[in-house]
Amino acid sequence: MSATEQLSIRVEPTQHSRLSQVDFNNLKFGQIMSDHMLVANYDNGQWTDVAIVPYGELSVSPSMSALHYGQAIFEGIKGYKFADGTVSIFRPDKNWERFNKSAARLQMPEVPEEIFMDGLKKLLDVDRDWIPSKEGTALYIRPFMFATEAALGVHPSVSYKFIIITCPVGAYYSKPISLKVETHYTRAAEGGVGFSKNAGNYALSLYPTQLANNEGYDQIMWTDANEHKYIEEAGTANLIFRIGDTIITPHGDTILHGVTRRTIMELAAEWGYKAEQRRVSVAELIDGIKAGTVTEAFAAGTAATITHIDRIGFEGQDYTLPPVEGREFSNKVLSYLNDLRYGKSEDTHQWNFIVK
Repeated sequence: MSATEQLSIRVEPTQHSRLSQVDFNNLKFGQIMSDHMLVANYDNGQWTDVAIVPYGELSVSPSMSALHYGQAIFEGIKGYKFADGTVSIFRPDKNWERFNKSAARLQMPEVPEEIFMDGLKKLLDVDRDWIPSKEGTALYIRPFMFATEAALGVHPSVSYKFIIITCPVGAYYSKPISLKVETHYTRAAEGGVGFSKNAGNYALSLYPTQLANNEGYDQIMWTDANEHKYIEEAGTANLIFRIGDTIITPHGDTILHGVTRRTIMELAAEWGYKAEQRRVSVAELIDGIKAGTVTEAFAAGTAATITHIDRIGFEGQDYTLPPVEGREFSNKVLSYLNDLRYGKSEDTHQWNFIVK
């Protein structure tokens, strides 16, 4: 699709909606898919056939290059419904920007803004009845792209498929979580793909996470590949700490630059906190917990939103964080974001992308 072509999205409505089968009071994360999905194909240097079709299985070749060489990326976004029925998506333009950065790193074609944003808007309009309105719930939106060339050989695919699927969800974590500081396995190395949201980053996390689960921890706290000295991120989210009156998040090209993380750090600066994106050592964190200067620690991400951390394990010793109830900053941020995303407060930053 060229920049001068007007986007035309074909809509094929489902003949068998599954909406009546959904218990919106008992939503398990990522298990119930909405009726429709957006699909676009890339071939011969062009995006074609952008369509919204009934959610369903895909037919792929066993030699499809994504299955062998890992060209697969995705994003996570959330849509919300206001009390008056307005449908809103939280900062999807930043997800589109990050999606294309991931695409460039994995030698995949960029998805034009009109396909990503207009397609997203049209899809949520078609499936607006799937968007829950109860606080703490949302419509989780998963844009993804994978290589489809049916040929073996290590080279960038000549064809790709871009899809957006959605699902109504409740909370990803229902309680504060515990993390084990990982000092052996590595998530990402400098110069690698840690900043991109690609499938491989998550596949390699599964085994060490299971080992941490076996020890009684919910997730891993990843550290740098060189020395295992500096904190990077949690298994499924970014990390943010309050040390004294400073809000700090680890930063670098091995870390996913999360939209929720970005939002929180922007709010911290706006509210008068000192906000820093920098290296954070494990020693600084543990010493701060022991000294009482680390008063808040939480994971931040689209799925997790803000998830408090209550316990951190390091070298066989557990370190407990202060009670959640007294955490001033993270509780304030969570309350602010909830009110904003559900349309209860004025959107002074223009972060809500209104469908209609």
